[in-house]
Amino acid sequence: MSGSQKHIVFDVVGTCVSFDAFFEGIDRVLGPRLRAHNITPRLLGFAWMQAAELEDVMLLMSKRHHPYKETFKSLFYRVLYMAGIDNPRSFATDEERDLCQAAYSQLELRPGCREMIEKLRANGFTVWCLTTGDRERVGGYFKRAGLDMPDENLVSCHDFTQSRSSPSGTKHITKPAMETYEQMLARFAPEDQKWFAAAHMWDVSAAVKAGFRGAYCSIYEKESCIDIFNTKMDVTAAGLSELADKVIALS
Repeated sequence: MSGSQKHIVFDVVGTCVSFDAFFEGIDRVLGPRLRAHNITPRLLGFAWMQAAELEDVMLLMSKRHHPYKETFKSLFYRVLYMAGIDNPRSFATDEERDLCQAAYSQLELRPGCREMIEKLRANGFTVWCLTTGDRERVGGYFKRAGLDMPDENLVSCHDFTQSRSSPSGTKHITKPAMETYEQMLARFAPEDQKWFAAAHMWDVSAAVKAGFRGAYCSIYEKESCIDIFNTKMDVTAAGLSELADKVIALS
């Protein structure tokens, strides 16, 4: 269509960026002790992230905003206990907890991420990112990799608010609230092509519901479990470079 533009919005953490450095950090600090209890660092890291995301959502739903990194820190010993460690505060120290958490800030781009973004830009796409994290931390992942991601194209849900005509006034919103995707869509013209890509099915399926075309990469979850999301993807790919090829072919 004459005058229309092509946009693709990416989730960052888990999609463009791998959690491997986080899992490896846990392994360096606690690996042998965890394995003695038949717990892998990868499973502990996954459980820790999932628990923190759940509690963060619960806090937001009850109109309480708490910094995610503090929520993350607080849940460390609970997750160890749920993993089967009866006395988690004897198993690990606060210093070891902090070392494990620090590894979360050292995440690196996934293989194929640079190639994917370069392909899309070469084919006329403007690449955006929409993250639930803070812009400084998430932007740091791209800067350390030497991949240009303009500040204006890196959007944080922290920038979004939802107005309420109630005593609670304005509240923070985050993915997968429909308002986040709708506010992102509002940045583009009606005639533009608008894609959303993620390696989290909960994320990209919500974006599709809001009005984006969806591109799902199974590089993180392996199993999409798409049957529980009541949606269809325009593109499904095992890797990031393949995802770019398929999006370009349909644009």
